[in-house]
Amino acid sequence: MDFKLTDEQRLIRKAARDFTAKELAPNAREWEEKHIFSRKVFEKMGQLDFTGLYVPEEYEGTGVGRLTAALIFEEIAKGCFATAVYLSVHNMVTNLIYQYGDEEQRERWVKPLALGEKLGAYSLTEGEAGSDAAALSTSAVKTDGGYVLNGTKLYVTSGGVADVYAVMVRTDEAQKQKGISAVVVEKGTPGFTFGPHEPKMGLNASPTTELNFNDCFIPKENLLGSEGRGLNMALTALNGGRVSIGACSTGLAQQALDYAVAYAQKRQQFGRSILSFQGLQFLVADLATEIEAARLLVYRAASLMDLGEPCVMEAAMGKRFATDAAMRVTTEAVQILGGYGYMKSYPVEMYMRSAKVAQIFEGTNQIQRIVIARELSKYKGGKRPDSY
Repeated sequence: MDFKLTDEQRLIRKAARDFTAKELAPNAREWEEKHIFSRKVFEKMGQLDFTGLYVPEEYEGTGVGRLTAALIFEEIAKGCFATAVYLSVHNMVTNLIYQYGDEEQRERWVKPLALGEKLGAYSLTEGEAGSDAAALSTSAVKTDGGYVLNGTKLYVTSGGVADVYAVMVRTDEAQKQKGISAVVVEKGTPGFTFGPHEPKMGLNASPTTELNFNDCFIPKENLLGSEGRGLNMALTALNGGRVSIGACSTGLAQQALDYAVAYAQKRQQFGRSILSFQGLQFLVADLATEIEAARLLVYRAASLMDLGEPCVMEAAMGKRFATDAAMRVTTEAVQILGGYGYMKSYPVEMYMRSAKVAQIFEGTNQIQRIVIARELSKYKGGKRPDSY
């Protein structure tokens, strides 16, 4: 596959790179340590048209597609992985409402989301519904003019700071998968509250909270599509999210390797730079190769998505490989720096803590393996059709 970028894609990538160098990289450590979410930075990304990447211009988006979006996420993650993650989720929500919403819902929510005037959040996970998403129990009981929601959602990216929440709820207790629907809940709705910001290993510039619904009424106009389609919507959205997280993880891994190599070039031991030792040369060669393989897997899945081709397996492969690579690269970056790598005065320990969560969210990497195996089982004799 030839992933030669267009002139437009190169300009967009440069814009993301320049923004990262100016706005993100100098502040990422402080945001992480002080648990700061910067709304101002989000609004600036809106001004750069990074907040409506998948929706068309008529709804204030850019419609640049998945491959171009992957370039943006990769660059932003080099400066602040947490920012790249919540931007990825925001774009997933914006596209979800665009895809399944009616014209009124698009006008009401998609346009301000695409402009960066409002921030979107996605909510599927519950205490007993993680990998088994169909087991969710947050209820939406139909009543006059709408639904009454009760239940609790966990681990919501941008919880408490987001304005618009795409929430998967149960509208039919008698059915498991077909009893789930998607609704939009706005911040400030009576009966809709947030738990405290979760203390996390990393990613602290991206708030994570519970969502609590206590007799929360939403009008029927907040239902996306029709009842019973929510799980399919959620999984379709996650498929795209896996490509984005793969891109974010590739950027994080690249940043970690670049830092470690620069350090190894300067660090002197036994009268020469430690990068001159073959053992370290072999290690960084392997890490660089893994990053490039991750990048190509992610770009491949993104390109298929842009073409409208089936890419469930490719998205799962990209997410699985890129996030595992990020964990390995960041861990080895700490090792390359030795004692310095373990100190908070150097950024590689932050990279390592950030990388871990990427193996978990948007479907754990164990789930990705199940998805890949399930897709392979559809082919006769295990042989894939020639799609290259």
